[in-house]
Amino acid sequence: MKDTHFITIRRIASIIAILLVVFISAPPYHKAQAANLTSISDTLSTLVSSADANHTIYFVTPTGVESSTDTITIDFTDFTTTSVVFGDIDLAEDNDANCDGSWTEKTLAGSAAAGTWGALITSDILTLTPPTDASSGEIDAGYCVQVEIGTHAAGPGTNQINNPGDTNAHTIEIAGNFGDDGKYSLDFVADDSVNVTSTVDPSITFAISDTAIGFGTLVSANARWATADALGAASDSAAAHTISIGTNATDGYIVTYYGATLTSGSDTIDVAGLTDNADGNPGTEEFAMGFSTDGDTTIPAGYDHNATPASRDWTFVASTLTTIASETVPTATETISAFYLGNIAANTEAGVYSTNITYIATATF
Repeated sequence: MKDTHFITIRRIASIIAILLVVFISAPPYHKAQAANLTSISDTLSTLVSSADANHTIYFVTPTGVESSTDTITIDFTDFTTTSVVFGDIDLAEDNDANCDGSWTEKTLAGSAAAGTWGALITSDILTLTPPTDASSGEIDAGYCVQVEIGTHAAGPGTNQINNPGDTNAHTIEIAGNFGDDGKYSLDFVADDSVNVTSTVDPSITFAISDTAIGFGTLVSANARWATADALGAASDSAAAHTISIGTNATDGYIVTYYGATLTSGSDTIDVAGLTDNADGNPGTEEFAMGFSTDGDTTIPAGYDHNATPASRDWTFVASTLTTIASETVPTATETISAFYLGNIAANTEAGVYSTNITYIATATF
């Protein structure tokens, strides 16, 4: 009897010891925890309450998507998404966690299929369901995900999400079976635009470099050109004076002149209209002008003092308001060079000849 009792006690002790070893050796149980999404943002086309808006959402998923059951949900409970369909939604994956592209676009449809994600909104919750054949790397762990909803989607998108009707902050949650979750907040306003006004005053600049020029002594043997020192020259290598003009007027400007021909008492020198002529006709009375520009102002036919002497035009119209330069758009300051040609005949009356020519700049605002 003593031996039997002793054996039974030893067996019980052995069983207890085994149970203790098993209990101590078993690993502790931990419930799986969802990872937190990072770099979450949502850029809206407008934050005006009750307005329709596009959404561009970014987030980085630590876990990624590895199977057809790894759904992603975005909860727009406080919004109105009634009209949004899969064609209004784009889903793309970045090639890293920077959310700056390049992007790999996912194919979307109303329901998931092989190679195709499902995109469905029910009760203002968007559910993105991976393809039925999704496997590891469908969306890589640690990569950025982009979700576009609205008219900027390549679907092409035609519908937008309607913002909440108040001016409060609203929280949106991204979750689903893919193992990660995160929340972000959007605040809405009655008016998200700032009206900026300014005034640009009208302006015009106009200047004549010299208002006292002259031919010196005219002779019938050859042409003379007026110069700034009033002594005249035997060539038109330099302008007698310049006219500078600039304006911010919408329709540009015109420069006109008005004046008589060279006059001495009752005697006058005839005006001329010369085309493709370097020096007119020495021995014949002629008074005329030509103009050139350093910009793109329009010099009318008859006044073109171009780079080729034999192709120059000379004209003067006495006592008639006449245009010599024009622009049809606002322009920075341009410089117009003025040249004056004089010829006389052998019998031109002696005298001191002069004239006053008035230049007028007119802007069209």
